Amino acid sequence: MRRLMALSMIIASGPAAASPIAEVICAPTHKMTQKLSHQFGERLHSWGTRGPEQVMQVWTDDRGDWTLVVHYASGTSCIVAMGENWEAVQAENPA
Repeated sequence: MRRLMALSMIIASGPAAASPIAEVICAPTHKMTQKLSHQFGERLHSWGTRGPEQVMQVWTDDRGDWTLVVHYASGTSCIVAMGENWEAVQAENPA
């Protein structure tokens, strides 16, 4: 929760009705990447496309904190969810 409050103070925010957090926090992608990596020690863990205009990114740190970010083709990124206890699992090889 402290991380969300710190991000809110650093990055511009706006209201969101259906967000899992009280506000969706948006910023230019380069600024968002800098804050997540340098200030919060997170690394890009994985990503996937959500249509031609959006990339979903999962950022994690060594403590298990995670942040779900949507990166738009316009150059803006928004935090849409964050939490704790992230665990990476290895895919099973089909027999």
